[in-house]
Amino acid sequence: MTDAAPTSALPDGQALATLVAGKLCHDFISPAGAISSGLDLLKDPSAQDMRDDAMSLIEQSAKKMVALVNFARVAFGAATSAERFSGAELGELVSGLTEGGRATMDWQVGERSFSKPQARALINLAYLTVAALPSGGAATIGVRESGDILTLEGKAEGNRARLKGEAIAGLAGQPLSEGLPGQWIQPYWLWLTVHDAGGELVTTAEEGRVTLSAHMPN
Repeated sequence: MTDAAPTSALPDGQALATLVAGKLCHDFISPAGAISSGLDLLKDPSAQDMRDDAMSLIEQSAKKMVALVNFARVAFGAATSAERFSGAELGELVSGLTEGGRATMDWQVGERSFSKPQARALINLAYLTVAALPSGGAATIGVRESGDILTLEGKAEGNRARLKGEAIAGLAGQPLSEGLPGQWIQPYWLWLTVHDAGGELVTTAEEGRVTLSAHMPN
């Protein structure tokens, strides 16, 4: 599957903002709801024996919420006033979201720095690489340079490595024909980020392996 997108039926302006906002709300609602539940337990006089469990739930959910916000600021937003990001700090953003899951991530990015578009593409690509391993496996994230081209690559290897139909469409820059918009928008956002920077996104899927490669101007 290569980078080749039709221009019809693709979201723009408010429609695109609505889809991104919807995904973020979906991501935030789980830890936010868990924090609220933990606080309700703390206030319930009949549930004082569950105080330790409530505090643990609040702590874990707050950590998840902070990780989501930090990731989203770079992956979907304008991030900070910084114009460049180090490989180490980008790795921390991704690991903050993916740690504790079934898949492991090997961050082989090194210490080079990345522009905002490159950073946005890299962490979205890394997250989607890990997401291609719902039953576990190994995700390897690497970067290489060739002349004026910077290649960001994610390899997902596992017995059930796969991409959903929505993700396949999004990664090809194609409109969503069926399925869930929430499963489509982040892959499409990655394609849009790479495409708008003058790059190309290539996706390959075979038994036990999914590879995402973004070729961007360096």
